[in-house]
Amino acid sequence: MFLKVQLPWNVIIPADSLGAKGLMLQKAIVVHLLDDFACKKATKDLGYFIAVTTLESIGDGKVRQNTGDVLFPVVFSGITFKMFRGEILEGVVHKILKHGVFLRCGPVQNIYLSHLKMPDYHYVPGENAIFMNDKHSKIEKDVVVRFIVIGTKWLEAEREFQALVSLEGDYLGPVS
Repeated sequence: MFLKVQLPWNVIIPADSLGAKGLMLQKAIVVHLLDDFACKKATKDLGYFIAVTTLESIGDGKVRQNTGDVLFPVVFSGITFKMFRGEILEGVVHKILKHGVFLRCGPVQNIYLSHLKMPDYHYVPGENAIFMNDKHSKIEKDVVVRFIVIGTKWLEAEREFQALVSLEGDYLGPVS
């Protein structure tokens, strides 16, 4: 799910980037904010950072004692992506194993769909292994699959989420 968030942030501008022109300062603040935002990647509470939409306010700068850099408190609005239990989403299969498949959905790279959560599908081994059901519906690499989220897990060290999903429910499975 995409969320609209409003966040306070601290932007540090190196002393050599400060100029006499206010417009250049504002540009430097925006550029550093976008760099910081991209490096942060995700948080447990908000999910993956997708975009900064508007810069709401820039507070008064405070000079840092040791470096001479200036810290500006800013408030901005942005878009984040976070999966929730019970949510129905679509993902693309990128890896097939005997016991299930891995999918990608937006910025989430590690979504696992166990063979136990694919009713009526069975594993068909081979060079390009697939899961297939009696109606000849296939789950193979690069296929879009609609699924329901069973649960998510935040990995602090990698700053990313993992998810466990299922095809148990109406209108779930490969999307034609």
